[in-house]
Amino acid sequence: MTVKSKSRRSSFKSLARNVVQNTLLVEVSWEACNQVGGIYTVLRSKAPSVVKKFDDNYCLVGPYMHHNVSTEFDEIKDSDHPVALAVKKMQELGFDVKFGKWLVTGRPNIVLVNPFSVFDKLGEIKYQYWEHHDISFGAHDNLIDQVVAFGSLVKVFFNILANKRTNKHKIIAHFHEWMAGTPIPELRMEKVPVEIIFTTHATLLGRYLAMNDPEFYNHLPFFDWQKEAKYFNIETQVKIERAATHGSHIFSTVSDVTAQECEYLLGRKPDHILPNGINIERFTALHEFQNLHKFYKEKIDNFIIGHFFQSYTFDLNSTLYFFTSGRFEFRNKGFGTTLEALARLNHMMQRDKIDRTVVMFFVTKQPVYSINPDVLQSRAMMHELQNICEEIVHQVGNKLFHHAAGIPDHRLPNLNDYVEDYLKLRFRRTLQTWKSHKLPSVVTHNLVSDSVDEILQFLRASNLVNNQHDRVKIVYHPDFITSTNPLFGGIEYRQFVRGCNLGIFPSYYEPWGYTPLECLASGIPAVTSNLSGFGDYVVKHINNHKDKGIFVVDKVNQNFDQSAGQLANMLYNFVKLDRRERVEMRNRSEASSLYFDWEYLTKYYFEAYGDALKL
Repeated sequence: MTVKSKSRRSSFKSLARNVVQNTLLVEVSWEACNQVGGIYTVLRSKAPSVVKKFDDNYCLVGPYMHHNVSTEFDEIKDSDHPVALAVKKMQELGFDVKFGKWLVTGRPNIVLVNPFSVFDKLGEIKYQYWEHHDISFGAHDNLIDQVVAFGSLVKVFFNILANKRTNKHKIIAHFHEWMAGTPIPELRMEKVPVEIIFTTHATLLGRYLAMNDPEFYNHLPFFDWQKEAKYFNIETQVKIERAATHGSHIFSTVSDVTAQECEYLLGRKPDHILPNGINIERFTALHEFQNLHKFYKEKIDNFIIGHFFQSYTFDLNSTLYFFTSGRFEFRNKGFGTTLEALARLNHMMQRDKIDRTVVMFFVTKQPVYSINPDVLQSRAMMHELQNICEEIVHQVGNKLFHHAAGIPDHRLPNLNDYVEDYLKLRFRRTLQTWKSHKLPSVVTHNLVSDSVDEILQFLRASNLVNNQHDRVKIVYHPDFITSTNPLFGGIEYRQFVRGCNLGIFPSYYEPWGYTPLECLASGIPAVTSNLSGFGDYVVKHINNHKDKGIFVVDKVNQNFDQSAGQLANMLYNFVKLDRRERVEMRNRSEASSLYFDWEYLTKYYFEAYGDALKL
């Protein structure tokens, strides 16, 4: 749902400069300066735009969870900022809390509180939740203990900050997700003078239900939230989430798709939709993104040579790299739809004799024992062959130069004569050792759950196992890509994305979805679905989105078979594009990412803040 346009206009205008100057905006999140999920990206990327609006009146609050937080946090011990003074008062009361700057773009103020410092009071804190809000705590749970302790410190912080004798500012307290929302019911009960906004990025119960019910959206109006929460053993967390939802002055979520979920599972319609943006400046490479695509594609080419060419070869100039990534949630992330579409694409390309190869990467996280030794061995042998070739080139180059300088004619000599027998022998032995008749592995690691892994089960059942005649090849990489990864030559995930041709994310359950947006910002076309918040936003707000490199699979009005067929046709049409058409689409994709720049999307947040101040 969306708020009325009149309300939006008046709210936005109400955030005039004098209003902002007299208002402290405090965002509270378990992921502020604590990278554990997608909200970290939301806060970090949004910070420059909010600082631009609120300047020094903007502050975040997060948990002091790890000692290595110092790499992102610069403590300030001497400041007369109202937040710093509140922190100083807490320190005088014996609480472990720090004030400083978050070392990200925009350098926003941040308060970090140590939840472990009040663990000795957990019993008392939990008793208050039971007595005041009927939220009981069963067996010991590390995360719940930590967030409850964190919330108790945040409550103390706002009580001190809102003291009118020391602070004359109005205060907006914006809480993200249930992990940060624990102090909301207590703040409302004690009538602390702060305007409270609560944003759920995905309902906790909704994620569990969607993973386990293929008809989740059809069944949504009929779920008994308490019964389902007990079934999944998350009743405490769901009660905290509901208490935060109903205790907030303004309740919000990130998309219209999630708004329906909130209404049925949390019992309240969101007052505002706050879509997630991205800081485009982090990705913009002026006019270089086409060159960057070529550079990082060559890095991926090296992986492909090491992984496939020991068994057979194909033309890398006619090869396209597709990928999907994210948490391993087979149904929620649309892995099943993607696999079925790839199997159909493979058949279509063989049937129509399309002389191209598609390599599809599944980049996710699964328990593994180690990298597959055969995969490592093949890559090591490729490097050895590469080193030998470089030695041969150097040797031949020197001898050819001296020969050319000293002969009277213009004929090219037999270059084989310039290669020493020792190098010839190393070259032949390395090739002989490297080459194999085995099929290239579809998975790069030894999985703990190999026999029951859903991706591997599909690949084996459909015989999509990297046969030489397959036009679609699979690389299942059950670990996230980092610069320390030994298989991809030291590139980061974002660089890997730049080297690919298409991102595929036909999610079944995705409250927003950053991965396709990150593709666009890197100049890479992407597939999403209208059951993701991002895809739903695209359909409603971006005209001619296909021409801009944003493809949306219809999962609302189609069943699995129809959705997979639609995706297969999208992929087939993409495969048939020539190089010039792909270059033009990358240009349009990069340009379309500006629709999702925080400079544009923060207006939805400022409208919500304006409404909060009017209450």
